Amino acid sequence: MDPAEPQKTKTELEKAIQEFLEYLEVERSVSPLTVRNYSHYLHRLSTFLKSQNKDRLADINQDIVQNYRLYLSRLTNRKGSSLSRKTQGYHAIALRSFLRYLVKTDRQVLAPDKIDLPKGESHSLKFLNGEQMDRLLNAPSLSSVIDKRDKAILETLFSTGLRVSELVSLDRDTVDLDRREFGIVGKGRRPRVVFLSSRAGDMIRTYLTARNDNYKPLFIRHKGKIDPQVSNEEMRLTPRSIQRMVKKYVRKIKLPVDATVHSIRHSFATDLLMAGADLRSVQEMLGHKNVSTTQIYTHITNKQLKEVHDAFHGKGGRG
Repeated sequence: MDPAEPQKTKTELEKAIQEFLEYLEVERSVSPLTVRNYSHYLHRLSTFLKSQNKDRLADINQDIVQNYRLYLSRLTNRKGSSLSRKTQGYHAIALRSFLRYLVKTDRQVLAPDKIDLPKGESHSLKFLNGEQMDRLLNAPSLSSVIDKRDKAILETLFSTGLRVSELVSLDRDTVDLDRREFGIVGKGRRPRVVFLSSRAGDMIRTYLTARNDNYKPLFIRHKGKIDPQVSNEEMRLTPRSIQRMVKKYVRKIKLPVDATVHSIRHSFATDLLMAGADLRSVQEMLGHKNVSTTQIYTHITNKQLKEVHDAFHGKGGRG
């Protein structure tokens, strides 16, 4: 941009949005992805308000919010698809968080609690049983370095319950294969210690032995020639590439469950609870901030609770 060219003056709303995004980044230390998503949702709000000839914080009232939500429900993309209820909910969450920040900084704005969040679509929790998980773990053939990498990834996911973003961030020098553990900074910048099974540790060793490079990332792409000029980050696998890899093996072995990377995380938690692990320990291993989030997995104990009920109910006598 030409320095001599006049800068466009930001509206009160635009300035507040920018201030809020900087607050998230600096004060709250949220991930760059979260900042980007909040920026997208709030700038969509700003664009909508401009279309209504409104650009002040005081313009955000219940009538405007209702019209905005109606606008979101009717919004379609280039393919004609509308926003899912989940995505509409994200817009509402972003708006409510923005209003809470404004109240915190003594602005006179609409009370955040007046923003109701839509009920999400009901989804069953997908996880694999033991036989299905074994089939998926054994799906790679191990005939190439890519196969070895893929099996190491699958074993690591099931051994640790890592999120895909956490998995792709791993570097060789951060994983202690002798102790079979490493530290990770997860969602919300919360640190935790992660443990590898002996199977996962052995498979990572096998994969690294098959590699002939000095790149830092633990898991890299292998298609094409290795160019020493390519940076570490360009060689690092992306979350999307991991997701595609899992889908490939799910299709290969014809699993009846449409499993994803997150399904493996669910399977990790389910496996621990069914083996008798306590909820607080599973919470810590998953990196959940609140135990209430981990409680979604307690559905798998229903069968065990029923067995206890059948075994003991009515056996103590009455009166």
